[in-house]
Amino acid sequence: MTINGVHLTTFLAAMLSAGLLRAVPLVAAALGEAVAERAGLLNLGIEGMMLSGAFFGFWAAYRANSLFWGMIGAMAAGLVLGMIFGVLTITCRVDQVLVGLSITIFGAGLTGFMFRDIFAGQNVAADVNPHQISIPWLRDIPVIGKPFFNEQLLFYVAWILVPVFSFLLMGTRFGLNVRAVGENPFAADAGGVDVVRTRYVAIAIAGTMAGFAGGFLCVSDVKIFAINMTVGQGFIALAIAMLGKWNPYRIMAGAILFGMLVSLGDGLQILGVNLGHVEFIGMAPYVGVMLALVFLAGRTALPSALGIPYARGSR
Repeated sequence: MTINGVHLTTFLAAMLSAGLLRAVPLVAAALGEAVAERAGLLNLGIEGMMLSGAFFGFWAAYRANSLFWGMIGAMAAGLVLGMIFGVLTITCRVDQVLVGLSITIFGAGLTGFMFRDIFAGQNVAADVNPHQISIPWLRDIPVIGKPFFNEQLLFYVAWILVPVFSFLLMGTRFGLNVRAVGENPFAADAGGVDVVRTRYVAIAIAGTMAGFAGGFLCVSDVKIFAINMTVGQGFIALAIAMLGKWNPYRIMAGAILFGMLVSLGDGLQILGVNLGHVEFIGMAPYVGVMLALVFLAGRTALPSALGIPYARGSR
């Protein structure tokens, strides 16, 4: 069966592959955000961290001709902004919403300025070659073969992080401390948990994962940088983390669903299927996230101390 000359199995395989690739930055950033929010930190700076990770990862990869150093640069950029967020909100106890939005604005301005200054605004490409993993026989399965069994290494790393984070949050002492700090930091402190240190580690993980997400998007996937190229994906990741109730497996499902919806819109345009204005097709996944927030937000019990600064001895 063909649609406008394109074989259906080829189309479905391409759509699945594109959807899973689009989901990788979302699941990586949302996993880190889940740890931060479980610890009581509302990180609205995730968009700026992703964008900074994308630029500095691209810059490092371009200079070193290395995917490895590109990803190191991306994660380092996210970590630095995460630590800035931590100092301002944990130590100085500045409002988390204001700090997060400021970091996002700062990240957009800094990366735009440096891109124009270093690359003169030209869309140069990084000369990197992601390591490809191709599993014989399995890659030849119709539709699902290439999307699942013929992808780059970082693609698999991102999905392996889902059970890793699930174990981290639910099966370790650190995860127990994170959840305790996010629900009742005073009781956690009385029980011997170092609230400040736990929150710093949580925001370090969140910043590093946001940088990883930006680095994957820019360095490993498209290999070029464009100003504001994350186009709100950080905020989508934040929404996915909340809608998934900070459960890594639910986050994975939400990220895949969003990625598939975006790739479906692109695929239908390529096939020439007339569904009205192109802008409305591209807008549909984002509208879906907003509707999900409207209808499901009331059923999501936020951590009791989310967004609330902690000072020992105060109530």
